[in-house]
Amino acid sequence: MEESTNFVNGYDRISPEDDESSAVPRQSPSSNRRRTVPVIITLGLFTVIIGAIIGALVVHLPPKKPSESHRSFRHRAAESIKAVCAVTKHPESCFAEVCSVDFGDVIDPEMIFNLTLRLAASEVANVSSLPKTLISKSSDLRTGSALRDCVSLFDDALSQLSWSVELMRVGPGDGEKVLTEEKVADLKTWISAAMTDQETCVEGLEEMGSTDVDEVKVRVQRSSEYMSNSLAILSNMEEILDWFGLHLH
Repeated sequence: MEESTNFVNGYDRISPEDDESSAVPRQSPSSNRRRTVPVIITLGLFTVIIGAIIGALVVHLPPKKPSESHRSFRHRAAESIKAVCAVTKHPESCFAEVCSVDFGDVIDPEMIFNLTLRLAASEVANVSSLPKTLISKSSDLRTGSALRDCVSLFDDALSQLSWSVELMRVGPGDGEKVLTEEKVADLKTWISAAMTDQETCVEGLEEMGSTDVDEVKVRVQRSSEYMSNSLAILSNMEEILDWFGLHLH
């Protein structure tokens, strides 16, 4: 009976020798954490270093150089614009303004004229609201009357230039020429009328002794230059086209 009891009790007992030789050592959670932290820090530092190296490489990559053909086209385009703008009273501003526009991959005298025309129309549109703004601030009846005339004149100038821009619009494949002798005649008439509208506004304000005349003069100066450039190019179009080996139809 003793032997039986000792035998059963043996299942619950492990001797010190057995514990040291065969049991798997157990690690505490805090020990695992102590090993994990350095690994995380190492990986983080490695990531930062790699990111810095990649960033430095990207920053120091040489900028993409334009192709030789692109540089050649831009040079030819600049020379063409300079030659066309040379016939105007304001060649420097004409050249600078046209060069600031994205003109695509084709440049010729007709396109250069079209760009100056669009610039003029855009500037007239910008100043067309000026007389209305001045009316709201003015208490002088004579000045108010002159400004109301300016409202009508500016609207008419914008209409003239809008017709001109529309006349230059030619769809691909419809066979219509961008410029013809008939178109040139109409364009001259409309651009000249738009310039006269602005000049008439200024003259009316001067006659009334308006204190707003100086502000109007300053605001219309740019649009007047643009229209003057367009009209000068148009008036010399046959000669300009001849320089380029082209002809007016």
